[in-house]
Amino acid sequence: MARPEKNRKISQPPIMKGFKPYGIPRCKVASVQLTLEEYESIRLVNYEMLQQKEAAVLMNISRPTLTRIYNKALKTITKAFVEGKSIEIEGGNYEFDKEWYRCKNCHNLVEGENNDVVCKTKENFCKREQKI
Repeated sequence: MARPEKNRKISQPPIMKGFKPYGIPRCKVASVQLTLEEYESIRLVNYEMLQQKEAAVLMNISRPTLTRIYNKALKTITKAFVEGKSIEIEGGNYEFDKEWYRCKNCHNLVEGENNDVVCKTKENFCKREQKI
């Protein structure tokens, strides 16, 4: 019997839920799924420019596990790019360090402890309602 996977630590959810190829209607595009831990590995290694060892510590996993997650993410993104598929970022085995909410009006991410805090945007004030 295999050991159960530990939750991977994610600092914050992505600001978007995915991407789609330009010039193809969404209804005609197949999609691939990128998990949140795969997204976080790409963000830490490529965007934050951390070494894989440092990224693994932040995600609370071993370096070889991070490498497997990272390589799977690259393969998924490459497949979407080459085959013209959209990428949906969702699912996986993860936990956030903090509570996050997405405002239903402006779609901004807001961190906090309860659902009644006001989302402050440039244009107006929104009430955040959707927990992530």
